[in-house]
Amino acid sequence: MADTLSADNVHAVFKAYDVRGIAPDQIDETLARATGRAYVQVLGVETVVVGHDMRPSSPGLAGAFADGATEAGADVVMIGLASTDQLYFASGYLGHAGVMFTASHNPAQYNGIKMCRAHAVPVGADSGLAEIRDLVVSGDFRTGARTGSVSNHDVLEAYAAHLLTLAPVVGRRLTVVVDAGNGMAGHTAPAVFGRLGEEVAEVVPMYFELDGTFPNHDANPIDASTLVDLQARVLAEKADVGLAFDGDADRCFLVDERGRGVSPSTLTALIAARELAKHPGAAVIHNLITSRAVPEIVEELGGTPVRTRVGHSYIKATMAETDAVFGGEHSGHFYFRDFWRADSGMLAALHALAALAETDVPLSQLLAEYERYPLSGEINSEVADQAAVIADIETRYADREGVRTDRLDGLSVLHADWAFNVRGSNTEPLLRLNAEGKDEQTMTTVRDEVLSMIRGTR
Repeated sequence: MADTLSADNVHAVFKAYDVRGIAPDQIDETLARATGRAYVQVLGVETVVVGHDMRPSSPGLAGAFADGATEAGADVVMIGLASTDQLYFASGYLGHAGVMFTASHNPAQYNGIKMCRAHAVPVGADSGLAEIRDLVVSGDFRTGARTGSVSNHDVLEAYAAHLLTLAPVVGRRLTVVVDAGNGMAGHTAPAVFGRLGEEVAEVVPMYFELDGTFPNHDANPIDASTLVDLQARVLAEKADVGLAFDGDADRCFLVDERGRGVSPSTLTALIAARELAKHPGAAVIHNLITSRAVPEIVEELGGTPVRTRVGHSYIKATMAETDAVFGGEHSGHFYFRDFWRADSGMLAALHALAALAETDVPLSQLLAEYERYPLSGEINSEVADQAAVIADIETRYADREGVRTDRLDGLSVLHADWAFNVRGSNTEPLLRLNAEGKDEQTMTTVRDEVLSMIRGTR
């Protein structure tokens, strides 16, 4: 389209920690090629690994990016179809910068670009992405001293083998239902779980066919409606656990044997306990939306909880600063020091399976000690003026007794008996609410009160 590289369009799709927009209206091969040139020029990389998801536009965008990168003088290693954590693995394993073409959990019409330096070091707005954006707008590209080469490298089996060294699954045999949502877990799950063998896990696959039109449901497990099929199948199969992955399979959600969704905060606490058992006293990252149970449990286990804002580039930077062993987010992203501080839904899933296989109790009982406070889950609302709504909520709560607020990311309102956060989405025109309380009634009261403010009913 003619105005793809207009400043307004480029600024619209370059977000805080990735590029995201509608393809081809906002993100097309012209933009991808320019981004490839700018990426190499700004970061000074000599070799870049490129992967892509199953969306119809992804192979063409990845190829165009490779053209731009080679024009700028870099060599390109194409790994083909990949999950985002497989791309991060390739970046760490091969020691090269990496770029992934995916729109993650967004609907079919979207696509995007996630970028990192060598060893999966993130590239965000404050670490190179803004400069890449500005160079794409200006078009002031230097001619590369050479034209780079393009090669292919399949890393899927190496990725699967590496994950199982980090979280080996040993113990009783499990029945595991896996909902790939027609996303990239349909590519990675067979490679990873196939290595466990039938004696360790019976895997019941759901929607493993790669299809970027998402014919069965959106690959966005933070939306409870997308878990319905998985919940029913877990009950029908009398399975021990269900696993749901998002479109690029860097996030994982659990369903227990009762068909009940498990909060990512609960899984964060479980994995934190496992990592702290191996690394006593280590720091553990949690974003400001995870349940307060997470820092409480980390402290009780002798670790150091570190609170940070939402987003992988911020989490990874804080992990590097604190040498944290692990980090978890409310959205189902889980970060591991031993995985180049990158997030991996598959590695989180393996930790859950390993913990469960080591016990004789059902998953719901295993997780009971990590669930302390009722959570609302993430509730999205379309809001025209997000800043005004957040400011109004802050004004209404600022003078209440026992309340404190902060603006680390959006607005957090904290009380001894409850807490909530309201923040704008970085990728969609939505205001997101997450609330919790000391009991179900307290949480429900706070949730409904804030929602009424957001949606203008009071």
